[in-house]
Amino acid sequence: MGNVFASDASNPEAVARIAKFEKLASSPGAIKAYIISNRRIDVTGILPCVRAPTLVLHRATDKQVPVALGRRMAEEIPGAKYIEYPTGDHAFWTGDNETVVGDIEEFITGHRDAGDTDLDRILATVMFTDIVDSTRQAAEIGDQRWRSRLDQHDELARQFIERHRGNLVKTTGDGVLATFDGPGRAIRCALSFSNAARQIGLPVRAGLHTGEIEVRGSDIGGIAVHAAARVMSQSGPDEVLVSRVVTDLVASAGLRFSERGSYELKGLPGRWDLFAANG
Repeated sequence: MGNVFASDASNPEAVARIAKFEKLASSPGAIKAYIISNRRIDVTGILPCVRAPTLVLHRATDKQVPVALGRRMAEEIPGAKYIEYPTGDHAFWTGDNETVVGDIEEFITGHRDAGDTDLDRILATVMFTDIVDSTRQAAEIGDQRWRSRLDQHDELARQFIERHRGNLVKTTGDGVLATFDGPGRAIRCALSFSNAARQIGLPVRAGLHTGEIEVRGSDIGGIAVHAAARVMSQSGPDEVLVSRVVTDLVASAGLRFSERGSYELKGLPGRWDLFAANG
């Protein structure tokens, strides 16, 4: 259990407390059986089949479970959100657990505790992109070639987001999350990036929504972020789909749109009119 509480390894009082906990919690034979059973669990084969909204949390300094395994799990679950913390032990109730609880609360409810003074709310256009059929493509070409293809994708995304004065919040394994202070630039970025990605054999889909977002460090959250992700989920290959609020904001910007109908977006109230951007 030492790896579970690695940061307390040099604290005699903590070591004694953990040792007492281990002795009272289980017999040596039972804990051995428990550890062996845990090590035999492997769910990687079914991860691509997961369709429920998924949040994967991992601490980079976890001594019990390597952070690479958390990253891999998030990459293989379609649409999973991955959050990595720079410090902390394997035991989730130690360290900066207020941030962890806040991230879980935001994922489930769409907002964090209003008492969190670190939050900054701004108006932005949120863009989500996703590589179409990424799991199938990875299986067809193999891990090494797929990783090289993903590196190309990520570099293209950075170039186009920077060119359109956007902010790359993070890559999501097979897509990107970015924000823009102008919806017109966000749409033109999505269209240009989609065209460039298609030319390297990676058809992408994109979803955009404009609204108030919560900024916490280098990450973002809030209803607008969830809305952009849900809009993207309705998008087809090589399609840039936007919400009505985006079309209203760029009415005189020379962009053209095609109606895609009215949808119920999971976890969001009412029906949403969506439009495909045509340039």
